[in-house]
Amino acid sequence: MSSNETFVIVGAGMAGGKAAETLREEGFDGRIVLVGAEAHRPYERPPLSKDYLRGESESPAWLQEDEGWYAANDVELRASTTVESVDAGSGAVVVSGGELLGYDRLLIATGAEPRRIPVPGADLEGVHVLRTVEDSDTLRGVIEGGGRLVVIGGGWIGCEAAASARQKGMDVTLIESLELPLLRVLGPDLGAFYRDVHQAQGVEMLLGAGVEAIEGSGRAERVRLAGGRTIDCAAVLVGIGVAPRTAVVDGVADVDNGILVDAGLRTSADGILACGDVANVDHPLFGKRVRVEHWANALTQGPVAAQSMLGKDVSYDKVPYFFSDQYDVGMEYAGLHDPSSDELVVRGDMGSGEFIAFWLRDGRLTAGMNVNVWDVSDPIQAIIASGATVDRKQLADPDVEVEQIASSVTGS
Repeated sequence: MSSNETFVIVGAGMAGGKAAETLREEGFDGRIVLVGAEAHRPYERPPLSKDYLRGESESPAWLQEDEGWYAANDVELRASTTVESVDAGSGAVVVSGGELLGYDRLLIATGAEPRRIPVPGADLEGVHVLRTVEDSDTLRGVIEGGGRLVVIGGGWIGCEAAASARQKGMDVTLIESLELPLLRVLGPDLGAFYRDVHQAQGVEMLLGAGVEAIEGSGRAERVRLAGGRTIDCAAVLVGIGVAPRTAVVDGVADVDNGILVDAGLRTSADGILACGDVANVDHPLFGKRVRVEHWANALTQGPVAAQSMLGKDVSYDKVPYFFSDQYDVGMEYAGLHDPSSDELVVRGDMGSGEFIAFWLRDGRLTAGMNVNVWDVSDPIQAIIASGATVDRKQLADPDVEVEQIASSVTGS
């Protein structure tokens, strides 16, 4: 498809990189400018808290292994460059240095940034976050130095980094303000499972604990809890969630917990789309807005955004998916459940470390999580997407294959 148009993609992470790749695959031969604040070409973030952090892989997981792919496909990759503002009226963005870059279509894929902990000492040297290759490199050096790592936050990043540090021989203390890790996303039963996993590996779990300050002479040397207890440490990792990077479109497009987009990933501003961590999507499968901060979402939304930029009638209706590896516990999660109200059905013995957790609402499957049980995520996603009612006894019965249940409700 011959075109004189310019498509600008702001954000050179997984979502933006996949969008650029898809534009070329779809035959778009106009100008593509991929602007990224980091110094690297697009890469995958999950290894940063897992094998890359542990030094088991020498390089990041590049989206394109061949560094020359971008030049070969005439994609202008502008690394170490930020977009300061968007002028939707004139169809241009202002990049760092003041350059005005015109666009015919604009895709915002700016991702999210780690939240900082609002306590004294949070800016001391030795207080880390984990989002970029450089963050992972720095934390890898900390792990190699040994001592005690204090992890503040019992979400996915905190738990995965704690596991990696423990596997490499560090002493680890994990502090979580709620009574269990991962409580908000998985609920009490699965939160207790992951608590036990970490405790079995020797991680000190301080649950229901608040951080009052990070202390030290020029660098982090200890963490003081509410109540006065202090924990000596070599470093601190703060993993208390991320916030969508929406500032570039403030006053340009509608924003509410991310950039609001329709099912075609179009914002309220003409010619501007958004995808990845920053996009809050009107999801046709769930009938509500959904913002997902996981690798698979960026991987699959980028191509849909590209097709939408090309004027194709597309709709993002994928079942959310993510995975996590902690020690010898691997899991896959698919769907979107409410841990406070959905019914939990467990197939297998949680104590054995091999089971599938299902969540039901009004007889329909909202989510499934397979732990050290493989090749079932696709049928779980098919059941969720079908919206069909399912027999909870069959879900709980290990003698009834998940594929069989999927076939019965999808007719395939």
